[in-house]
Amino acid sequence: MMYELLLPLHSLFRWLVLFRLFCAVFTALFAYVKGSPFSKWHNSLRHWTATIAHIQLMLGILIYTKSPLVKAFFSAPADHGGRAGFSFFAVVHLGLMLLSIVLITIGSAKAKRQQESAEKFKTMLVWFSIALLIILAAIPWPFSPLASRPYFRNF
Repeated sequence: MMYELLLPLHSLFRWLVLFRLFCAVFTALFAYVKGSPFSKWHNSLRHWTATIAHIQLMLGILIYTKSPLVKAFFSAPADHGGRAGFSFFAVVHLGLMLLSIVLITIGSAKAKRQQESAEKFKTMLVWFSIALLIILAAIPWPFSPLASRPYFRNF
């Protein structure tokens, strides 16, 4: 029951994560280019982007522990290793998403500790951009050859 509730929530929440990351990346880019001062609003954007990504991670970990695909993969990895959906969710999706959250966390912490506004924006831009690219690659888009899932799951 929990799996059936969390999966659509996780699917829906990804759009919030992507939106916040895109906003943070483009805001950092434009502010860096313009030489804008790092304001409370920018700090809030940095903080809430990382927080939302962490919430998504927690949802993902809960789903991972309940996933029938992951359980099937680990019960007989040799039987499912060649099937894209099993290995994608058991290994690839998990690994890349964990990496992206680590990058967001590091980028957020480093940006927070920078003294100069330009360095704060540059740090956010670099770390969040790399994380965003990894996330875009690791999402099971409907057109993905690795594991195809719909844009939105129904509750």
